[in-house]
Amino acid sequence: MDTVITAPNKTATSTSKPTVSISGSQAVLEALLAENATTIFGYPGGAIMPIYDALYDYTNQIKHILVRHEQGAIHAAQGFARSSGKTGIVFATSGPGATNLVTGLADAMIDSTPLVCITGQVFAHLLGTDAFQEVDVINITTPVTKWNYQITDATEIPHVLAKAFFIAGTGRPGPVLIDITKNAQLQKFEYSGYEKCNHIRSYRPKPIIRKSYIEEAAKVINEAKKPFVIFGQGVILGKAEQELKAFIEKGNFPAAWTVLGLSALPTDHPLNMGMLGMHGNYGPNVLTNECDVLIAVGMRFDDRVTGRLDKYAKQAKVIHLDIDPAEIDKNVQTTVPVWGDCKETLPMLTQLIQPNNHTAWINRFREYAQQEYDVVIQNELNPTSPIMTMGEVIKTLNELTNGDAIVVTDVGQHQMVACRYAKFNQSKSNITSGGAGTMGFGLPAAIGAKFGAPTRTVVAIIGDGGFQMTLQELGTIMQFNVDVKILILNNEFLGMVRQWQQLFHDKRYSFVDITSPNFVQLAKAYHIEANSIKDRNQLKNALQTMLNHKGSYLLEVMVGKENNVFPMVPQGCSVAEIRLQ
Repeated sequence: MDTVITAPNKTATSTSKPTVSISGSQAVLEALLAENATTIFGYPGGAIMPIYDALYDYTNQIKHILVRHEQGAIHAAQGFARSSGKTGIVFATSGPGATNLVTGLADAMIDSTPLVCITGQVFAHLLGTDAFQEVDVINITTPVTKWNYQITDATEIPHVLAKAFFIAGTGRPGPVLIDITKNAQLQKFEYSGYEKCNHIRSYRPKPIIRKSYIEEAAKVINEAKKPFVIFGQGVILGKAEQELKAFIEKGNFPAAWTVLGLSALPTDHPLNMGMLGMHGNYGPNVLTNECDVLIAVGMRFDDRVTGRLDKYAKQAKVIHLDIDPAEIDKNVQTTVPVWGDCKETLPMLTQLIQPNNHTAWINRFREYAQQEYDVVIQNELNPTSPIMTMGEVIKTLNELTNGDAIVVTDVGQHQMVACRYAKFNQSKSNITSGGAGTMGFGLPAAIGAKFGAPTRTVVAIIGDGGFQMTLQELGTIMQFNVDVKILILNNEFLGMVRQWQQLFHDKRYSFVDITSPNFVQLAKAYHIEANSIKDRNQLKNALQTMLNHKGSYLLEVMVGKENNVFPMVPQGCSVAEIRLQ
């Protein structure tokens, strides 16, 4: 039997805070309450059992969502963090429980999602002995966490968890993992309360803003004839949506977004020129290589945005606003770096820029937009063939949601089509796996998104391939009555891989033809209402039924098997070499 190890009592002094004897497991839960945590996504097991035992007494103060796989837990926590703006929380046990978190940690790390993951670990005296379900989770997760730490003594729990939440949620956010040995969970100690962390000597969440750089950037912008603003998720993470809007409106700057920056600016804003990158809009890509000043806000010049770096915006002066100094000059050489939180730096810059009129330059974007509409968008949104397209499904969904829903996507063709055509009126509405491109992200992330924003409609748009990677989370939806609308766009292929095989590998379709189960029957096995349609004349009513249904609903829409997503920047090409067909 496991024994409780009691820490020695500390002698009280006249200046000591009053203490109470609690276990390490209780200290974990007290920390979560002090951090205003509302929801945990987790899965119990042997090494974390003491924490779950303590949780039994906290169920009226904090909600625990029992997922069906630890990967589901961490993706749900990501969805929660992205829809709520809060830190997502995950519980998992040692060994395979902890290693099942690695994909989600990597995803959260590259997409800057704040998470605190707490894993159980074997007793401290068994560390290094290859004990049952012992895995060196600290060394495994070091490359995919912002910080990780192993606790072997319960007295460390309050201040370590305070640091964990501070690190995860400040500066450039990211995932933190805290590994707690079983003896520390069981150990009693004298608890003097929880103090939130607001300073760590070796950690500076925000760089010092250099006003001289702001002034220099403003001078360059004021001299620009063809300025172009590109923005990413840093705007959303910094809660700087209004500051961005004020900046582009004062300067009358055309602006475009990365996949993760989508919804920071309403999609129907007159200065919103669309999406950057491999499957982005025609004008923003081509004109990146014609602008004279490129103003990057809260984005990291990912390869899917830049294409060939040696042919990317070489004619332009580059101003880069970012909270993470490591991103400055990492991929694209900057003319003027503007370090700092864009919620603070954008207003400083807005003050110094002059109102301007760039009508001729903005019209260039609109000319390219018309070309794209004629060649690509018209046929995608209003097809004349009897086969439905993904684009027309998204268009009809827009009409019914009025751009007010949270759209969670998985990864693949449906993701790019949804990002291109979904309409959004408010921030934190587009939730997807960006840098990691994790298939299987969509369903559990949608569950978390609903818990993070319970009053909003959440629609999970998923392909037939990605859905089958985490479909077990239908059990989570069933058990907790999660009101998520699941829209499967089924093209009977691993569509994005097939597209590449068609275009760049002589149509040698190698293992992309995927057979799927009957999704309607599968959903009904989990007591989820479902429907499947093939005909266009059923589409609007089927989507309306899905949205109106009280509770979760799965709708499968059969779409064209070999439809491709265009425009497309072929790998190894510059953004200006984007193809319309």
